[in-house]
Amino acid sequence: MKRTVIFLFLMLSMTIIFAQTMRMDTYCNPLNVDYTYMIYNAHKDISYRSGADPAVVEFKGEYYMFVTRSHGYWHSTDLQNWNFIQPEIWYFEGSNAPAAHNYRDSVLYVAGNPSGSMSILYTDNPKKGDWKATPSILNGLQDPDLFIDDDGQAYMFWGSSNKFPIRGRKLDKNQRFIASGDIVELFNLDAQKHGWERFGENHSDTVLAGYIEGPWLTKHMDKYYMQYAAPGTEFNVYGDGVYTADHPLGPYSYQQHNPISYKPGGYMNGAGHGSTTRGPGGNYWHFATMDYSVNMNWERRLCMFPTFFDRDGIMYTDTYFGDYPRYAPSVPDKDGRFRGWMLLSYNKPVTVSSSRNGFSKANITDEIAKSSWLAETNDSTQWLIVDLERASDMYAIQINYADYKSKMYGRIAGLRHRYTIEGSLDGEEWFTIVDKRGNFKDTPNDYVELERPVSTRYVRYNNIEVPTPHLAISEIRVFGRGTGKKPAKVKGFELQRLADRRDVRIFWDKQSNVQGYNVRWGIAPDKLYSSWMVYGANELQLKALSADQEYYFAIEAFNENGISALTKTVKVD
Repeated sequence: MKRTVIFLFLMLSMTIIFAQTMRMDTYCNPLNVDYTYMIYNAHKDISYRSGADPAVVEFKGEYYMFVTRSHGYWHSTDLQNWNFIQPEIWYFEGSNAPAAHNYRDSVLYVAGNPSGSMSILYTDNPKKGDWKATPSILNGLQDPDLFIDDDGQAYMFWGSSNKFPIRGRKLDKNQRFIASGDIVELFNLDAQKHGWERFGENHSDTVLAGYIEGPWLTKHMDKYYMQYAAPGTEFNVYGDGVYTADHPLGPYSYQQHNPISYKPGGYMNGAGHGSTTRGPGGNYWHFATMDYSVNMNWERRLCMFPTFFDRDGIMYTDTYFGDYPRYAPSVPDKDGRFRGWMLLSYNKPVTVSSSRNGFSKANITDEIAKSSWLAETNDSTQWLIVDLERASDMYAIQINYADYKSKMYGRIAGLRHRYTIEGSLDGEEWFTIVDKRGNFKDTPNDYVELERPVSTRYVRYNNIEVPTPHLAISEIRVFGRGTGKKPAKVKGFELQRLADRRDVRIFWDKQSNVQGYNVRWGIAPDKLYSSWMVYGANELQLKALSADQEYYFAIEAFNENGISALTKTVKVD
């Protein structure tokens, strides 16, 4: 009998381990790609890895993602699993905010350097990367966007400034995209009207002007949607807005619903400066930049969100539970929406093998990306245990590593993260849930979806190898379904629009048995397209409204067991 039990236990463990090799039906932000370590001449002594300003383009049914200062680019067949390409020929290793476009039988790439010098590169084999440069050079362009309309007419847009607007001009596609038209000023920030364009954390800086940057043009149903980023990449409120027009060079009008891509709350914040592309099934996806800013202001990560155009032509991006597991782009009829798996590990007790002063074990489950745990050593003797406090059904796990004095720079080959995840119902008998002993990939934000849920109370991470000199973890996030009660509907929900009409104060009754709240708002009761995830508070001062716009608000509470009913919408004139 004992041998039978052991055999069944081993078979269960092998089944769970095998699940890692299966296609995952979900993904989780921040994206788990092998980010490049940055090299900045002015900051040679600061080591950090980053990915920002993603330009994603479809080419022959597959996808290519170009990212600031990455010494190459990534390829995917499904917008979910990305592999780095080291091209045969490459230009401008210091390229900022690249642009790309699918044109005929080639991928066009707009490369640049910090001085603003630009060149259009092209290849008919991006997997090989035998890039060729056109003889034309466009000077003085920051954050370019190359757009080619259905009639073949090409345009270049650009802008990155707290003074100058987004600009554009025609290009002559028959003369290797040499500029052929006058420069047209399209629009600039208007922070006196649009609260979300104000500079600073939570739009709180009253002195400095915000930055407008990262234009990206999308055409949908004969309308042009010019997206732009504001107010600054290093803030939690970094987002993308949109103006619309009937012609690529305008005139442009500010869309009522703005910003379209916005994620100021939750584990990792920010959803600005990116690109919009059509993925599997023809659905739109918006790729963007998240703020990390631990070692350096420009330390960032990548994210993606499903994007839609409603019946009124309003463009919006779904960032609801934006850093929880969501359906992958390849899953039909799910529209990339939130999977419904809740966070089981939030603020749960943690035991660790060792810890350095100032890097508490509590940081592992606090849902704050910029805090981390640092072990005394980096070897296979290090471990940590998260106590979920009751047996729960675990569906997925995300391990977010951190960099601490890594002294690593540039594109480094052979980086890998190896570990195992074990579970236990009593803290004594352990079984394997995830086995990454044989992993030889660099996975700084590793996300693993299990083939089937596993009931466990304790979750143990066993370190084997990380590529950095120190073992540092920002967060271990266990997702699934708890067995208790979900929260009741929120009571006492009130709003006060302040004298500065860009601001609204929101407050509600504090509840027990709650992890946090989602404040949801929009321009109509059926257009609550924006949300702010609030932890540890029962009020929020939202400074992202347009002064001349009425809004509708609602709120819900959530915990590891589920989400409460949404309150009735409240109109704010």
